[in-house]
Amino acid sequence: MQPIVAIVGRPNVGKSTLFNRIIGSRLSIVEDTPGVTRDRLYAQANWQRHNFLLVDTGGLDMDSDDDMVKHIRNQAQIAIETADVVLFVVDGKAGITDGDADAANILRRSGKPVVLVVNKLDDIKFDNLAYEFYELGIGEPHPISAANMLGLGDMLDVICGHFEGFAEGDDADDIIKVAIVGKPNVGKSSIINRILGEERVIVSNVAGTTRDAVDTFYEKDGQKYMFIDTAGIRRRSKIKEDIEKYSLIRAVAAIDRCDVAILVISAEDNITDQDTKIAGIAHEKGKAGIIVVNKWDAIEKNNKTMKKFEEKIEFELKFMPYAPKMYISALTGQRVGNLFDEIQTVANNAAMRVQTGVLNEVILEATARNQPPSQKGVGLKIYYATQVSIKPPTFVLFVNNSELLHFSYRRYIENQIRQNFGFKGTPIHFIARNRDRS
Repeated sequence: MQPIVAIVGRPNVGKSTLFNRIIGSRLSIVEDTPGVTRDRLYAQANWQRHNFLLVDTGGLDMDSDDDMVKHIRNQAQIAIETADVVLFVVDGKAGITDGDADAANILRRSGKPVVLVVNKLDDIKFDNLAYEFYELGIGEPHPISAANMLGLGDMLDVICGHFEGFAEGDDADDIIKVAIVGKPNVGKSSIINRILGEERVIVSNVAGTTRDAVDTFYEKDGQKYMFIDTAGIRRRSKIKEDIEKYSLIRAVAAIDRCDVAILVISAEDNITDQDTKIAGIAHEKGKAGIIVVNKWDAIEKNNKTMKKFEEKIEFELKFMPYAPKMYISALTGQRVGNLFDEIQTVANNAAMRVQTGVLNEVILEATARNQPPSQKGVGLKIYYATQVSIKPPTFVLFVNNSELLHFSYRRYIENQIRQNFGFKGTPIHFIARNRDRS
């Protein structure tokens, strides 16, 4: 188990910039607009051989009655409760504000170790501005400039000093990483909240509320999961703000780092080009996939409704016939509990290895049953096959002429492998290599 460090503070004090500096990439959205970081955002970080999970949060605005600000405040408070160390960021140039004092009171009541960081001190001559923050009563203030990367090493040393008692080592390989993807407002966050049984992700009727890709950890029956709730992927023509552009990049990146991609489609909508494009991203990246039709409770049904919807999916998403389909309701919880079984199944299949001898027996039988194609009197010969990797399962076919391995025959070989070994929920990749028979 790795320690969790949560970054909290008022809006616009530089939390996201600091987050990005610590992890070494632009994972968190950085904008001058207060309130841009809405949900908690997890990322792996390390310093001097210490591995930890870093959490960026929305700003603690204690005075506003705005509903979204209340949501952000709740998210930050949840992050504090689940954190092992809290990194409290204040604006050194602005001095102590009422909001800082209120946040400090919350942190004192939490009983968690707090590292007080005074940001935006861009020159050593400003370090004396940090002293007034002793008045907050939560320990020694540490002057830094996240933008200019000043004082970060000393700050990280202090943070890691609180990690005594945590076992070293990274157990990330034991975690099934699941990306929840889909266009805006199809219920991705609601599905995660229903799975977890608590409000871990902001849920709103406003499309695009989830702007960051949010990692939420969960354990069930001894299996660890990481759910990545992505920003709704919008058509490029609709993306006008830089914030939305960052979100699109991160949503695609979330698919790239997951083991299983769950494509969420709304039962109330037709399957759109956007759904097809999102599914195509997961398919092209070789990710195991599950197609989830949400809001199944919201439509009128008869004994043919599911069959008709399934036919739509098979037509529009015909490039991923391997993906299982589920019809759920995040609102009522209908069939949501069955998601774990499907996730486990497709994740296991994506990591399955086939013994070379058994594989070649299947290939030999398949070619005997259906002769390979020929061109200008030269027929395709498959000499040998072996599996070279997983996630997705990838097979090398050693042949006499790779140009003779047409798409249709490749699909036939794939179908024979699936019939014999399963591979439900995962794409299969083939590499054809020319090899002299001698």
